[in-house]
Amino acid sequence: MATSLRIRNSTLLLTRFLNSATLPRPRWLQTVAYEELRANPEKPYTSTAVFIHGFLGSSRNWRSFSRNLLASLSNSSPSSNWRTVMLDMRNHGKSTERELNPPHNIESAAKDLADLVKAEGWPWPEVVVGHSMGGKVALQFAESCSHGDYGHSVLSPKQLWVLDSVPGEVNPENRNDEVRDVLATLQSLPTQFSSRKWLVSHLMGLGYSKALSDWIGTNLKKAGDHETWIFDLENAKEMFDSYCEKSYWNLLEKPPKGMEIVILRAEKSDRWDQDAIERIQKLASVRGSDTLGKVSFYVLPNAGHWVHVDNPKGLLEIMAPKIASL
Repeated sequence: MATSLRIRNSTLLLTRFLNSATLPRPRWLQTVAYEELRANPEKPYTSTAVFIHGFLGSSRNWRSFSRNLLASLSNSSPSSNWRTVMLDMRNHGKSTERELNPPHNIESAAKDLADLVKAEGWPWPEVVVGHSMGGKVALQFAESCSHGDYGHSVLSPKQLWVLDSVPGEVNPENRNDEVRDVLATLQSLPTQFSSRKWLVSHLMGLGYSKALSDWIGTNLKKAGDHETWIFDLENAKEMFDSYCEKSYWNLLEKPPKGMEIVILRAEKSDRWDQDAIERIQKLASVRGSDTLGKVSFYVLPNAGHWVHVDNPKGLLEIMAPKIASL
């Protein structure tokens, strides 16, 4: 009896030790970096919305919008306590400091979110929001969840927001020339700069707008007496190529049961062709069923591709009520 008690106590202590947050994670549990905000930091959160930025972006792109969303959700539903988790995708932001295994593609970026949820011991997120490239990462996450790729205990998100990201392949003839041009320019530049001011001035001298040059300049970090990129350019380019090649029309034609996939197009966006718009409109006109989820379609007025910058108020007015309805 005493021996049995000692064994049980030893096992309990070992379990607590292994689960201790102070232990370093095994190398295979390296996860992407993230920021977290809560509507009420003093109370346990009840629901989670994950934000995934676009190409050459970072978690901080969505920090301001997340604060406003949490404030709106708190006002409309005081009994709930939402939190937002803003990822730094692999090869972007602080995740460039993490050892994340290749391949560097959309599938791996989606699995990074699943690995993060498992490593942190979180409940699966109710809402996943992806902008631009992040929109396809969100779609891949939903598809992999529904296929059981992350395990059969996974709960798929109830809402998936795809913000100004065309869900199909990007036709090589229609690929965004600006992105390709920016990539070529960045690859031609040195990896270290004397200052952010120098880089912005140099890019403007090459003909880029001040707004675009300033945005590229936000992707620098201090390294000693110089500045360098916060992203891994070569691996990020691999991700962009994967983004162009992936298509999720099949997922939209048969959305997983219990899930709403919300596609939002910016009114002034140059990413869409008429065929894609009509195809989305047709899918959004189909009502959900007992066996399938549904697709919704919104157009954000007075906004270009950078929806959270061009019209954050309009975006909040679309998103907040739908999320609060969960």
